[in-house]
Amino acid sequence: MTALLEIAGLSVDLAGRPALRDLALTVAPGEAVGLIGPNGAGKSTLLKAVMGLLPALGTIRFEGAELGHLAPERRAALGIGYAPEGRRVFRGLTVAENLDVAGRAGAPERARRTEAALDLFPALTPHLQRRAWQLSGGQQQMLAIARALIAGPKLLLLDEPSLGLAPVVLEELYPALARIAARGTALLIAEQNAARLRGVAGQVLEISRGRISMTANSTSTHVR
Repeated sequence: MTALLEIAGLSVDLAGRPALRDLALTVAPGEAVGLIGPNGAGKSTLLKAVMGLLPALGTIRFEGAELGHLAPERRAALGIGYAPEGRRVFRGLTVAENLDVAGRAGAPERARRTEAALDLFPALTPHLQRRAWQLSGGQQQMLAIARALIAGPKLLLLDEPSLGLAPVVLEELYPALARIAARGTALLIAEQNAARLRGVAGQVLEISRGRISMTANSTSTHVR
């Protein structure tokens, strides 16, 4: 199968120090790949480089096309979505406004995508008219991921989606990620909690000191 995302020889320096070195990986269409490793290993740096938020050396191809120096908005238009660490929702907007502002398609398609996102995260439905700052941390994380999905990405980059969330919230969040993958959206998930990736990612890559140090297959149970 042709890779959706193909990375080769990727190197990134931060503040004059190597953050990634000669890293390579592929993500197939509809595949979920996990990235594990401690803080500072390079997981977030990798996602930011794919999104075009950091300058990088090497090759990043998406659907066979070299991304080169394309700006983040151009990469998003090609079908790359990004939910960064820290649940960066628009706190002053309502939940409905957060979802609507992310859509680039026409009104009928935006409505369909919004319905699909709320089906994944039904906990958001009662709060559509509330300001995002009024939501719990778990609800804000769900909103951040739902907002990224409204653009209809082919590949969704998720940075530490479980960070700071209670176990009861994760019991709802991670099955939703499995459903996203089952519906055909590829996922690249940076996590410290390897156990949480087992039900989602078919492949888990360990990053250490900016390099992939281990690759493991995970038993993936997708839920429709």
